[in-house]
Amino acid sequence: MAEKIEIIGLEAIPLVKPGDDLASLIHRSAVEQGIPISDGDILVITQRVVSKAEGRLVNLEDVATSSFADKIAADLKKDPRIVELILGEAKSIVRMGQGHLITETRHGWVCANSGVDISNTPLGTATLLPVDPDRSARKIRDGIETLTGKRVAVVISDTFGRPFREGQVNMAIGAAGISAIKDRRGEKDLYGYTIRVKQTAIIDEIASAAELVIGQVREGVPVAIVRGYRFMVDENGKARNLVRSRSRDLFL
Repeated sequence: MAEKIEIIGLEAIPLVKPGDDLASLIHRSAVEQGIPISDGDILVITQRVVSKAEGRLVNLEDVATSSFADKIAADLKKDPRIVELILGEAKSIVRMGQGHLITETRHGWVCANSGVDISNTPLGTATLLPVDPDRSARKIRDGIETLTGKRVAVVISDTFGRPFREGQVNMAIGAAGISAIKDRRGEKDLYGYTIRVKQTAIIDEIASAAELVIGQVREGVPVAIVRGYRFMVDENGKARNLVRSRSRDLFL
């Protein structure tokens, strides 16, 4: 029998506020929808609601800008307060021009605007990435296990562009309870050839698949349950394992 995977959006989650317990909100939403959390489920949660729950919401009126941020903002035609936040969250600037500011965050992610976002947030505010998304994922996973007694994996997703590809996709910035990479090296292909290179970024694939029901435009479905995929449990798994070192990077 062919493997079947379901992706179920949780629609009953209310607007998230600082201090909210995401594990409780997710558990209650799943029960209300008649799809209680099961062993082996993977919960994919958008970065934005994690950031809101953790208080990573900034009032732009409180942001003082530097002369450096002002100059970049003028060159890129951006709000200098947003640029100041981007610089504050960045470890380095990777590319800048044509209205774009690509940075490497303190987590090691290379993305637009250090993940600073003003969409789906109250007017005059911006969200920042969680300080430690892997830790955030572990906290939610532990909370779900306490509430339900079920062993699950958690993936925190965010939207990324990709070199040489148009459009954006969701990728994993935090994970718990699941191996980030499925190492296929050493396996045999259909013709007996030994695979030497393939390492699948499983949590990125899961995050991208979940986006089909989570969506990009509104926050009404900020969590999805991926059910039926037999993943490799890793109690020490984390999304940071996907960060490629500069010595091995082909683009930076």
